[in-house]
Amino acid sequence: MGVMMLAPVAAHAFGTNLVAVPTPMNPDYSVDESGFKAMVKHLVKNGCDGIVVAGTTGESPTLSEDELAQIIRLAASKAKGRARIIAGVGTNDTLSTIRRARLAAAAGADALLVVTPYYSRPSQVGVATHFRAVADATDLPVMLYDVPHRTGLPIATATLMELAQHPRILAVKDATGDIAQAMAVMAECPMAFYCGSDGLNLPYLSAGATGVVSVVGAVRSAANAALIKAVADNDLPTAREINRDLIPAATALNSIATGGAVAAKVALRELGVITHATVRPPLTEATSDEAGQIVSALAVHAEAHSA
Repeated sequence: MGVMMLAPVAAHAFGTNLVAVPTPMNPDYSVDESGFKAMVKHLVKNGCDGIVVAGTTGESPTLSEDELAQIIRLAASKAKGRARIIAGVGTNDTLSTIRRARLAAAAGADALLVVTPYYSRPSQVGVATHFRAVADATDLPVMLYDVPHRTGLPIATATLMELAQHPRILAVKDATGDIAQAMAVMAECPMAFYCGSDGLNLPYLSAGATGVVSVVGAVRSAANAALIKAVADNDLPTAREINRDLIPAATALNSIATGGAVAAKVALRELGVITHATVRPPLTEATSDEAGQIVSALAVHAEAHSA
């Protein structure tokens, strides 16, 4: 029940149709500012109301603090209040994460996305202490990011319940892939849930999730918006039809070899939104064969774009 009470607050803070955007780059690995602005314009036009920068798809481990501030400013200036800017600031170092949170706030972010501290494998007490310290560092609302297949550490249900008492920790991006567990937690936790696995958007929304944080949304944001609306309207036949159309895209974006940033950049390049599909090492750019498969699966021409 608590999810429903907090959902309007979370929707205002973060949006409902969020896109985890890639960071367009030039062949020399510098940030492609014009490409970034064109991408934001494309997303806002197609129904995106929340833009997540410097997340996993944004290649956050390779971005400097200066680049983080740069892309937040670019996104905020182009979105012009039409979409919330959520900045990924999480690292496995609490002091570094606090510094990035404050930097994001100064650069114009509307909210923060904070991933579970990875590699160090702290206790749940350490996890909760980390999240509270970051939430205390600014006045911005916070979305936790639970992605154990990347961090090696899930956020325990008891930890989520504890953190939900913090006045600025309002939501969690659930990328656990465990819908049964997510439904059980949603039933008890007064925190808003956002689906972080494109292939599970429909069941999460049907179970009460406030919205999605989608990689597929980079090229199918309007379809995601229609899916969210259909579920909110209790029109499940329409929701299922939209979801069937999105399955190939979700499958392509979840590919281990070419998923995430690699695939999103290929698709945005094909649309003419960005010029290059450059990714920073250790990621490698898609081969021509892989790019062809990505383009086919994502149906990149399905949504409008004006340069």
